[in-house]
Amino acid sequence: MSNYFVAVAAIMGTMIGAGILGIPYVVKQAGFGIGVFHLILVALIIVLSMLYLGEIALRTRTRHQLSGYAEKYLGPRGKTWMFVSVAFGIYSAALAYLIGVSESLSFLLYGHVGYSLGLGVLFWVILSFVVYFGVGALKEAESIGIILVFVLVASIVLLFWRQVNFANLSYNNFNNVFVPFGVVLFAYLGFSIIPEVREILSGEKRAMKKAIISAIALVFLIYFIFTLIVVGTKGAETPELATLALGAPFILLGILTMTNAYLALSVALMDNFKFDFRESKVRAWLYTILIPVIAFAILSLLGLASFVKIIGIAGFLSGGLAAILIFMMHKNAKRLGDREPEYSVPYSGILNWILALLFVLGAVLEVWNLLF
Repeated sequence: MSNYFVAVAAIMGTMIGAGILGIPYVVKQAGFGIGVFHLILVALIIVLSMLYLGEIALRTRTRHQLSGYAEKYLGPRGKTWMFVSVAFGIYSAALAYLIGVSESLSFLLYGHVGYSLGLGVLFWVILSFVVYFGVGALKEAESIGIILVFVLVASIVLLFWRQVNFANLSYNNFNNVFVPFGVVLFAYLGFSIIPEVREILSGEKRAMKKAIISAIALVFLIYFIFTLIVVGTKGAETPELATLALGAPFILLGILTMTNAYLALSVALMDNFKFDFRESKVRAWLYTILIPVIAFAILSLLGLASFVKIIGIAGFLSGGLAAILIFMMHKNAKRLGDREPEYSVPYSGILNWILALLFVLGAVLEVWNLLF
């Protein structure tokens, strides 16, 4: 397999995760047409942001991760804010997966979600020990997760496409026109893979631009087909977790997908604390595992635990902050970069300000909807 296809697969594998399970629900709320508009709009924003980040990487002679690029082009504060973005995204995703797995287990075992809190804590205890003692083996968790997602999507298409009712796809609710954005943004996030793609394409860096565009186009196609099948089949009955409406085998597959995503993200954050902030293994482990379960318990007791709302907020706050930092880094990299890039994307201050305001407005609306 050529390096180009490896790079495309790496980008897709980082983007596609358990977030896909929340897309049909928010699309159902707004309507299929509005949902598809969001899938296209966010794909275009992510293409631009990733092309910016790719150019930043190509303008930099030494290898860095996101926080390293932020430090080089925005200073120590930039590094701090980029870490906040990454950490908040991982904590939010871990919290969402605790909610998703606990509700799935309760629904699978008891036919309702009344036992979600206890099952969620039990799930957290087991996976916390796995994260601490099995870090080495968990490096492949993300690869396993993407395979499970492809199996899930392919199985749903094969089994349910004949049941699609196009009446379920024909309405739009403009009162909810902004609802899908945060969840869809979360499902497209994958900025962290770009430094790795730079290394994959070390001998053919000119292919980075094409690899980014191709990968995101394929991700859009997968999300579109999955959403069409689920919303077209279930309509108004589409649940927050798409798999809950599809039967026990798909609930199990959803649990496995979310479990692998939880493990992969937990290991990544634990490594960040260990290597970037030089914390001991025990401290890094505690910092990684405690915040999500505390938030899960509080939200569950208050009746506010919502898979879709959590990933929606994570999409706006984490993805939006990372994108804004990338916009700022891109401008400075054009001036301060230490090598000539293989491609260059024109900088537009007006466009970047519009997108930044869109992220801020969306974040405010998401937090408002969660609290009120």
